[in-house]
Amino acid sequence: MRPMPFPRTDAQVEVNRARAFTLIELLVVIVIIAVLMGFAFPVFSSIQNQARKTQAKNDLTQIVTAVNAFYTEYGKYPTSATTDLAATYGSGTSSDVVFKELRATGGTMNTRQIVFISPAEDTAQASPKGKMGSDGQFHDPWGSAYVIRIDADYDNQIMPNPYGPNNGAGPEPLRQGVIAWSLGKDLTLGSSGKFTGSDDVISWQ
Repeated sequence: MRPMPFPRTDAQVEVNRARAFTLIELLVVIVIIAVLMGFAFPVFSSIQNQARKTQAKNDLTQIVTAVNAFYTEYGKYPTSATTDLAATYGSGTSSDVVFKELRATGGTMNTRQIVFISPAEDTAQASPKGKMGSDGQFHDPWGSAYVIRIDADYDNQIMPNPYGPNNGAGPEPLRQGVIAWSLGKDLTLGSSGKFTGSDDVISWQ
């Protein structure tokens, strides 16, 4: 015969109850974790977006430096355009033609085949974030191609200012040989046409 189990005492029942979580306690813990995550997510998102802006600023500096180095080497910019507006690449006109020259991967102007810029690339994607894509363009951390405007008429100024005069991005014309910018997270130029209040990143500030 199997021995009969001893009946549990009230003390043992109370101990077992003390060791277990009730459904209400578990729900309270889940709610607390959800609230904490709700507070943490905006902070994390803000930090991540700021890091992307910093990366974009560094990329723009590299692009401008590379174009100016090309000018120093050859006495001309890597464009065959004759006006500043026509020498705008990455918006409407692909910047592939400029990066072929700067990366010595084609083109006809970089006759010495000097590599002026060498960003990371991902040719498996058309617009990879923060890399050169299969389209031959350099993309910002949000996946939009960086835009470049060059002083193609060699008058030591760039016109027009993409944001207009005195809209937070300097006067018009800009006393620069080359400028570059990123459309930012919203992939839109400026905010109501102005740089002020936008999430864009520009090379000349």
